[in-house]
Amino acid sequence: MNNLTDRLRINTGLARKILVSFLREEATRTGLSRAVIGLSGGIDSALSCALAAEALGPQNVLAVRMPYKTSSPQSMADAQLVIDQYHVPDKVIEITSMVDPLFEHVPEADTKRRGNAMARARMIVLYDQSAAWGGLVVGTGNKTEILLGYSTIFGDAASALNPLGDLYKTQVRQLSAAIGVPQPVIDKPPTADLWIGQTDEGELGYTYAEVDQLLYLLVDQRYSRDEVVAAGFAPAFVDRVIATIRRNQFKRMPPLIAKLSNRTVGYDFLYLRDWGS
Repeated sequence: MNNLTDRLRINTGLARKILVSFLREEATRTGLSRAVIGLSGGIDSALSCALAAEALGPQNVLAVRMPYKTSSPQSMADAQLVIDQYHVPDKVIEITSMVDPLFEHVPEADTKRRGNAMARARMIVLYDQSAAWGGLVVGTGNKTEILLGYSTIFGDAASALNPLGDLYKTQVRQLSAAIGVPQPVIDKPPTADLWIGQTDEGELGYTYAEVDQLLYLLVDQRYSRDEVVAAGFAPAFVDRVIATIRRNQFKRMPPLIAKLSNRTVGYDFLYLRDWGS
């Protein structure tokens, strides 16, 4: 698998240049020059914040921390490291009073339902701040999460621009180190901090390092199921990941529209938003 690890390496200088240009150009297209980012204290949001600050200027990036009453104080502290390093304005808006009334009505809700409600409450906050701040919501989801559906639709999966969506988690780590994201943020176990003790890899049942190697072959190299097994991946692991990708296709698409006319949005009407570029 060492060869696969090498193939996942990126030119961090080039990636940084492309992503900074992407954020600057796409924000400008909309007539806006500001961004809003939900800063969790994790590596993905830290990298998005760093890229946006470089693209738009630190003063134009609002970092919003949105803790729940059970959120880890360490996550707040790690997010503060990012705020201090990149000198971005920030706000803290706690979501406890937003989601607890819902949980009172549905006390039987399990951790997944509660986590989804928290993620969607946070997106309500971010889009409200987007309107108040006059900035686009910048996403923080990476390619691994998008392919596996490891996000909440209309929650943390929502954004206006996403600079990380074509970077596997392994590559997010590479670029974060190259850019200088605070080391404690890079080193901490990935977590959505939705409940006490929750970690991404514990919930997924495998590490990002191993699934990134598999995804690279399946998606980027278009290997078949049998070819990745022949490359050394356990059949049960391969089947599980393929099933997860297929099951979550709906999260990677806009809502399906029933076709009635000869010019249906998303099918035949595919012009870019400015009808010219």
